[in-house]
Amino acid sequence: MPKLTVALGDYPHVNALLEGRTPVPGYEIEPVEVRPIIAAYRRMIRDLEFDVCELAPVSYAMAREAGVPITAIPVFINRKFHHADIQCGPGSSVSAPKDLDGRRVGVRAYSVSTGVWGRGVLSEDYGVDIGSITWVVDDEDHVEGHVPSNVEHVTDDRSLGELLARDELAAAFTGNAGTGRAGKPTAGWEAPSSSDGETYPLFPDHDVIERDWYLRTGIYPLHSVIVVRNELIEADPDLPTKLYDAFVASKDQQVAADPTWSSVPRLAKQSKKVGGDPIPYGIESNRPSIDAMLRFGVEQGLLDHAPEAEALFADGDYADR
Repeated sequence: MPKLTVALGDYPHVNALLEGRTPVPGYEIEPVEVRPIIAAYRRMIRDLEFDVCELAPVSYAMAREAGVPITAIPVFINRKFHHADIQCGPGSSVSAPKDLDGRRVGVRAYSVSTGVWGRGVLSEDYGVDIGSITWVVDDEDHVEGHVPSNVEHVTDDRSLGELLARDELAAAFTGNAGTGRAGKPTAGWEAPSSSDGETYPLFPDHDVIERDWYLRTGIYPLHSVIVVRNELIEADPDLPTKLYDAFVASKDQQVAADPTWSSVPRLAKQSKKVGGDPIPYGIESNRPSIDAMLRFGVEQGLLDHAPEAEALFADGDYADR
């Protein structure tokens, strides 16, 4: 029986698949642990190192446009709102999103999903001129060649967290997208916290704002999509459907064991925010989010054009689940 090497993040709703409890007919699953999982994104895009891999959706769309031989199935195993992810420098005097116009804002790399979604919100909802902002980065993009002229690389090895605390940035994204780590994605890349002043959130009422944004737009930001090497799909055109069904069955087992998602507090909170499934699979139920991702990608210079949502995915039977 052929093996499929599979690289995924640490999510309880994929464990049944990785452990063989929801099989992929005709295949043996061989899990490959990569921590942080972001490190696998670059290895998949540049070296096709895995058969099946979690990937940032924006990076996937960029890679596909660049001709990388991978194709997705509409399985989105991680989701996240981003209004809470923008922190302002202690002396920045930023009190509203428009105050960021013409300022310097930190993000790990320009194409990071959190940055793409955050810039989209700032531009579409608040009229921020994201082209006037200098985006300060300290890592490289997974797919090269789409860095606009208003992107500046840190050259002295200081972390974005340090730059923000010292007010050399007006704002920055938090967590793995910015101040919560330093350097390229490797084990132990968490950045030390800085005591040089207190940063503060751009959106202190982010929970209310995120709920309102979702109800108005239907957009629930995508953070992970599953991709497959094209040669495997060419050899077995039914593989995308087999994988989709196995991922759905794995999620179903998790929901049966933990219907309120209590074991994943972030997803439990997001379930309440969206009023249902915190990680819906399929194309139709995710169309507003897919379309927004592609629109933001084009507007921010990461994609040359926005294809139809269906064009991103391998042929298969993908009933919304």
